[in-house]
Amino acid sequence: MDIRVQKTFEALFALEDVRETLRQSLPGSTGPADMDEFNGQIRHIRSILDDLEAGTGVPKVTRIGGTLGIRSREEEYVNIQPIQAAGRLTPEARKALIAYGDGYSTCDSCRKPFRLDKISKPPIADFHQELAAFLNMDTARVVPGARRGFQAVTSSLVKPGDPVVVSSLAHYTEFLSVEAAGGIVREVPLNENNIITADAVADRIEDVTAETGKVPSLIMIDHFDYQLANEHDVNGIGKVAHQYDIPFLYNGAYTVGVMPVDGKKIGADFIVGSGHKSMASPAPSGVLATTDEWADVVFRTTQMTGDLTKRKFGVKEVEMLGCTLMGSTLMAMIASFPTVKERTHNWAEEVKKSNFLIDRMLEIEGTAVLSEYPRKHALSKVDTTGSFDVVANSHKRRGFFFSDELSKRGIVGEFAGATRSWKLSTYGLSWEKVHYLADSLAEIAEKYEIKVNRND
Repeated sequence: MDIRVQKTFEALFALEDVRETLRQSLPGSTGPADMDEFNGQIRHIRSILDDLEAGTGVPKVTRIGGTLGIRSREEEYVNIQPIQAAGRLTPEARKALIAYGDGYSTCDSCRKPFRLDKISKPPIADFHQELAAFLNMDTARVVPGARRGFQAVTSSLVKPGDPVVVSSLAHYTEFLSVEAAGGIVREVPLNENNIITADAVADRIEDVTAETGKVPSLIMIDHFDYQLANEHDVNGIGKVAHQYDIPFLYNGAYTVGVMPVDGKKIGADFIVGSGHKSMASPAPSGVLATTDEWADVVFRTTQMTGDLTKRKFGVKEVEMLGCTLMGSTLMAMIASFPTVKERTHNWAEEVKKSNFLIDRMLEIEGTAVLSEYPRKHALSKVDTTGSFDVVANSHKRRGFFFSDELSKRGIVGEFAGATRSWKLSTYGLSWEKVHYLADSLAEIAEKYEIKVNRND
């Protein structure tokens, strides 16, 4: 680990030790013994900062709690892992984790009606309203990941035996959410460009209705799928859904938080987003938004009464199990939100970076892009069977030679050992890093005598 990165973590950890001393002291006072410890800790921090400034010293802390290593991936590398790119925390989110890390920290000022989305201090209630407005929907809730958003909708709308229409590129959690509700999945076929079209959805509705004798109870389609990150016709699909009077769930796991999403313009009845994939938030976090038409269904409150105690919990929402994201996960999500809202306006620039890198990769002979091209997203799937995999076939490290070469250049996030088809994302990288990544890939190719047809 780079010594400055190491010393930065050591300084942060040492400050937490100081914080613990303050926590153990009586309110407003620090005794002589505490002061001796406190002053010793401050001297220790100063010595760490001296090493940090000079770039010297030796690592003194390599484990957290004796077992956990220090994760320095974002500090030391260019990380192209697609599921991590848009989930990198903002500085504000990291500060929120420090300040609100204690379990029920969001509940310090919880008052009637004792529900998460009603808490005003910190401004959690305001955040829920801002989320709904951000997506141009009527009501929003935070959930433990997009998958729990899917589950809330399917358990509310899907009855045993009901067909649910999904994409042929749907995420496995969409399948699981339908299965948990007792429904059956029916997939929409892709066209020759690996795209889900509105016409294909309409045809599938007709086929499924004829097959099962039931109109599908829900349509779930990704805007950009996780396998190829191709853009699907969600606007057209929204219109088809309403023509057949079937509720439409827009899966925005790779869009909400990185690009503008207007739920009512799309015609979505539900929007599901991922906090840890696309909203600069810790896992597990996500968002579920809906319209007034469906709010009382998916956010219904409990009607159950205890048979002995006659207790009622009517304010608690069944699908949310009363409350969802508590503590630092939610507070970090809130802290990142101003940046997340602003960065959605820069989507065209992010796509431009993606196309720049793919164009440079296509200069490497034998390399192809499996995703639609030109790119419309920062995530792409490439095929290097005719380039880097040729080297892997005779290299003693097989496909891991490629991972080794990337790692030597400070690049991580590709699927280790993969040299045929693999995914990467340029989201959030500076132009300097995008250029460095492109140059590094070309350099590796040339090192192994793969021809690079430079167009610059």
